[in-house]
Amino acid sequence: MITARAEATGVRPWRMLIVVVGWGSCYALITWGMRDAPVLWFAALRALVAGLLLLAVLLLVGRRADATVLPREAGTWGLIGVLALTNVTLTFGAMFASTSGLTTGAAAVLSNSAPLLIVLPAWWLYAERPRVVEIAGVALGFGGLVLVAAPTGLGGGAGLAVLAAAGITAGALLARRLDDVDLLALGVWQFLFGGTVLSVVAAVTEGPPTTITWSARFITVLLVLSAGATALPYVLWFGELRRASLTSVTAWTLLVPVVGVAFGVAVLGERVTLMEGLGDAIVIAALLLVVQSSRAAHRPRARKA
Repeated sequence: MITARAEATGVRPWRMLIVVVGWGSCYALITWGMRDAPVLWFAALRALVAGLLLLAVLLLVGRRADATVLPREAGTWGLIGVLALTNVTLTFGAMFASTSGLTTGAAAVLSNSAPLLIVLPAWWLYAERPRVVEIAGVALGFGGLVLVAAPTGLGGGAGLAVLAAAGITAGALLARRLDDVDLLALGVWQFLFGGTVLSVVAAVTEGPPTTITWSARFITVLLVLSAGATALPYVLWFGELRRASLTSVTAWTLLVPVVGVAFGVAVLGERVTLMEGLGDAIVIAALLLVVQSSRAAHRPRARKA
């Protein structure tokens, strides 16, 4: 069993709401941006631009290049490399590729199923034993995800979206091992490393990035996606992973599909089928169960007179 130094504190809701809105807007932005760029090159650019933006912030705030910014141990760099491959290369690549086989809402639901995947690993690795209500929420949430994925026939798009969720889950678990690394620096290294690997994959599979149309629309979408839906949410996300239980933090991302569905309907004109709507409602119910359980676990107990 791996030990971790996460504090037994609750999640800060306003930070997670920023994460939820940022991540929930991703699929609408991705759909827009892919009109001007190949899938994997677009995913690589998202990561690289996010990394460069965080690097600029790191330099502007004047962080010293100490061991928290530039780790001295090879093992730490190895973990950062694995984090980059899982949380960026795998997750972004699978997330972008899944959009071709799913509606925006379905892709948002399946790729953000990490809360349902992380309960048992968190229990095994970090002794974060789930409560009975949390287990019930996980079972209920999986049922909702099956309903959402059913209209797609569980094809390649659905599988890629779940693969993206697995990458997010692995990243959340690895984040606990890197709590000695500065949050901004951790974002810089994982996005730059993961984006570089993803650009190599894109070059091999899609050829040189000469087919990218650098229109004002694409540049705007890329900047919004990289800053507001990637760099900022991920820094807040990793910050919360360091201070609260993995289950309680990742449970908030069950709201991401709700925002994703709303963006798909309002911005892209997509329609939600009865099956998808029912699945979304079940997923929301699962979130409420897990969040309520987490709040009860951290509520101060009244002292007896």
